[in-house]
Parts: sequence; C-alpha cells; structure tokens
Amino acid sequence: MTASRAPRLPLAGLTVIDCGQVVAGPMVAMLLGDFGADVIKVEHPVGGDPVRAFGRSRDDVPLFWQFLGRNKRSITLALNTERGQELFRRLVAVTRADVVVESFRPGTLERWGLDYDTLQALDPGLVLVRISGFGQTGPYRRRPGFGTLAEAMSGFAEVTGEADGPPTLPSIALADSVAALYATVGTLLAVRRRERDPAGRGQIVDASLLESLFSLLANQLIEFDQLGVVARRNGNRAPTSAPRNLYPTADGAWIAIAAPTKSIVQRFFQAIGQPQLIHDPKFATHEGRLEHVDELDDIVAGWTSRHAAAEVVDLLIAAEVPVAPVTDMAQLAVDPHLLDREAVTSVSTPELGLVRMPGVLPKLAMTPGSIRSPAPPMGSANHDVYGGLLGLSESECDALRDAGVI
Repeated sequence: MTASRAPRLPLAGLTVIDCGQVVAGPMVAMLLGDFGADVIKVEHPVGGDPVRAFGRSRDDVPLFWQFLGRNKRSITLALNTERGQELFRRLVAVTRADVVVESFRPGTLERWGLDYDTLQALDPGLVLVRISGFGQTGPYRRRPGFGTLAEAMSGFAEVTGEADGPPTLPSIALADSVAALYATVGTLLAVRRRERDPAGRGQIVDASLLESLFSLLANQLIEFDQLGVVARRNGNRAPTSAPRNLYPTADGAWIAIAAPTKSIVQRFFQAIGQPQLIHDPKFATHEGRLEHVDELDDIVAGWTSRHAAAEVVDLLIAAEVPVAPVTDMAQLAVDPHLLDREAVTSVSTPELGLVRMPGVLPKLAMTPGSIRSPAPPMGSANHDVYGGLLGLSESECDALRDAGVI
C-alpha cells in the first residue's frame, strides 16, 4: 500500500508545532499527524533534528527519519537566537497552534523566553507537551535525560537478562517510545478538556521517560510494598506462570510457548504426548509448576528440540496452545498477517522510492489514520511557512537565512 489520502481524519484541523528532538517528541507529533493533524516540524538550521543522524542511511538519506518524519512539514529555525525566538512566538500566534511538542532539558524554553505563560498569552488554547528524561519538577529535573538512563533507572534493566548475567538494556528506543505513547494520550486528554472548558484554555502535559517506563513495572512495586519481594532477573521465564520460555527446535530456531492456565497446560501435555504429567503432583498445580520450573523446562525443551519449528507451531496451534516463533525483521517484512493488516506498509519517497515501514496504529474502524506524505527534506516548508503563513518577503527570508536564523 502506498501513501494515500483518507477522508476526514479525526485530528484534521489540529495544528501541531513539533520542536521535539530524537525519538519521544517527534513520535508524539508523528502519531498526531497520522490521524490528520497539520504538523510543522521545527529543526535547527545546522544539522536539523539529531534523529537524522541516528542509525543507518542509504545514499545519505537517513532511514529512521523516514518513519518519524512522515506526515510533517519541515522548517528550519534557530530557537537559541533572539530573532528565532521572536519568529517562533509569531508562528504560535499566527497559526493559533493547538499543540507545541518540545523535548529540551527542563528550563530551556524558559531561558529562551518561550515559557508557557508567554506562549499561552499569545494562544490561550495552546497545549504544551513537554517530554524530558526526568520530568519538569523534582530533584533530577535538570539532569540530561536519554532513554538509556531511564531504562537503567526505571528497574527495567535490573529485571532483564539471565539470572546469572548482567542487567540488560533494550536495543531499541523503548523508554522514548513508551513516553511518547503516554504523552500522546496526555495531549488528547488536554485537547478534549479544552473543548469542554468555556474559556478554551490549554495546559501543560509533562511526560518523563523515567516515569513512563517505571509505570510498566507496577506489579513489581506493589509486590515489594506488600511482600518485601525485590524482582530480579529470571531470563525468559515469568514469575507468574510455567511453562513460559523460549525453547530450541531441531532446525536451530527458537519457539516461545506460554501456558498460563490449567486448561492450556493440560492441552499442552496432551499435545507433546505426555498426558501423565497432568496428574503428576509436581506439575498438576500452578504452584507446583513454578516450584519445579527447571524440570518442566527441561521436559519442554527436550520435546521441542526433536522437532522443526514449523512442526512445533502447527501442532500447538492445532491444540490451542499459545505458541509463536522467534522472528527476525527479514521474516516480519513479508509476514502475511502483518501485510494483510497493513502493519507493514510501503510509502513512496522521492529519494528512496518505496520504503517499507510500520503502518498507522491504532486502527479506527470509521476514521482510520493514513500516511499522506513522506518524511520531508530539512527546511522544505520554509517558503510556505515564512512566506505564506508569516508573510515575510523573499529578501527578509534571505537575510534570516544568511544570519543562520532559518
């Protein structure tokens, strides 16, 4: 499926100014853009958003940017200059922006004269979405914050990895992505609240990478509070059920199996040809399976290792046992289920031709989102925004460009 225009999108008419950098902030703006918001991406004239330099490129075209930059218009603006700050305030006022997204270190906007009180005086309904490592308040607020730090401090790394191995960080922008999802929910809540406010006032959305990822470990905090239990690394096992692990197959693949309920466990034992285990005191109860998890995993691995992955998957699916292969991106890119649901989609770009990337989520039955435009070159909307929206002359734009402001 190529980029397409959808009928009236749920966020059509919403204007978003994206000053975010790297992943979390730009992802919020991308998600809003996917559902119809007009997103003006603000990038520094020198280098642009640092995400343009993240990861790999092809023919000097940054690849991750193709995802985070879709459905946006890019302008260049040096917010760290007085003239740039003046232009930004003017942009907020002229567009009557609904949302501004920023991910600078707390205090940066205030230092630039772009604090919320100043911006709201120009645009009372403005929702300012602020994403940072540790939040806008608290003793850590001025620390530089990146996803790696949040993944370490949130408790996530401490419980990820093998029991006898070191803490493990994810190889993806996990904390940024989770924070972006929370911030997007916060943005929509703030916009909804503004619609119901007779004065039409906006507010600040404060999302931190640390707290967003920390919230996913809620059960571990409650168990510590009530039982004094500190969660530790447990490999691919789950402390709540067994069998639950990755198991090797005869053809060198790995299979995930999860049997969290008694009925599923019984079907699993039948499927692997060991129905006697259903009544074995060590495996008949949830508590027994957890207590004897080493022996249980040995039984499961012994069975899977005698069969090819496809055979294991087919047999357990037929038995209605939750099972899935460990799959790499080469397989996912052509997976028939993901293609059918457009979770893998192709976007036409001027530099690279068709580019496969994740599709729009979540799926709405009546007003689905769409990818209407590919990631733009840096500053490609300068003429439309500065000349059109703000009414600057060509000579004024040239002077600003020469001064490094745009």
